[in-house]
Amino acid sequence: MKLAYREYGTGQPLLILHGLFGQSDNWNTLAKTFAENGFQVFAIDQRNHGLSPHSDLWNYETMAEDLKEFIVEHQLENPILLGHSMGAKTVLFFEWKYPGLAAKIIIADMAAREYKPHHAIVLKALNAVDFNTIKTRKEAEAVLNNYLEDFGTKQFLLKNIYWKDSGNNQMDWRFNLKTINQLYDTIRAAVPEFTSKTKTLIVKGENSDYINQQDIEDYKQRFPESKCVTIANAGHWLHAEKPKEFFDCVNEFIKD
Repeated sequence: MKLAYREYGTGQPLLILHGLFGQSDNWNTLAKTFAENGFQVFAIDQRNHGLSPHSDLWNYETMAEDLKEFIVEHQLENPILLGHSMGAKTVLFFEWKYPGLAAKIIIADMAAREYKPHHAIVLKALNAVDFNTIKTRKEAEAVLNNYLEDFGTKQFLLKNIYWKDSGNNQMDWRFNLKTINQLYDTIRAAVPEFTSKTKTLIVKGENSDYINQQDIEDYKQRFPESKCVTIANAGHWLHAEKPKEFFDCVNEFIKD
C-alpha cells in the first residue's frame, strides 16, 4: 500500500509513525525540528489513518509490511524508526519481521505486551457522531462532550474531521472508523518474542501507565542494547506535552 506522508529536510532518514486515531499532521512541529537538525524526516500516515488509503485488512504484520514497502520505494538506507503507541508496535513488528533493517529504533510510550481493551468510551463517542445530520465541527464536539471530558482528547479527535464532499456539505472522519470498530482487537496484540541487536530507546511518560517495570524488563530481554528514559510530568502523549524534552532525549540518542 502506498502510504501518504510529509517529508522534511535532508540527511539520515527518520521515519515517524503516529498512534491510533492519529495522523502525520500531529508530528509536524517535531518533524520540522528534527529536519533542522540534519535528518530527512518522513511523517507517515499509517493505513486507515490520515490521507493513506482505507482497507479492510488491518493488523500489525500488514502495517509492518507497509513500512517495509515505503522504505524500499523511497530507497532509504539505514532508516531510524520512531513510533508512538500503535505506531511503536508497528515498529516492533517491523523489527521482528525485518531484523537489522533499521539503524536505530525509538519506542514512545508503548509496551510489547497485549493490552486490555481501553478505548470503549472513545469508540462509543465517535460512533455517536452522525455526519448525516451533523454539519459542523461544533456540532460534532457537542456530541463528543456527552462522552468525553478531556479537552485534549476531544481536540485530537476533532482534527480528523474533513469535508468528504463539499458540494453536499458532507463531513467524515479521516480514519477508517468502520474497520477500527471491527478489528480493534488486532491492535491490542502482543509482539511475538524476539531478540534484536538494534540500538533502541524506550521513552516513557512519568504519568502514563502504558509501560510498567515488567515491560521495561521485557524490553531489556528483547533489546540488550536498549536505553529507557522517563520524561517527567508527561503522560501518554509525551511528545505533545513535553516536546522539547522529548526531542532532546531522542536527538541525543540517535546522534550518539
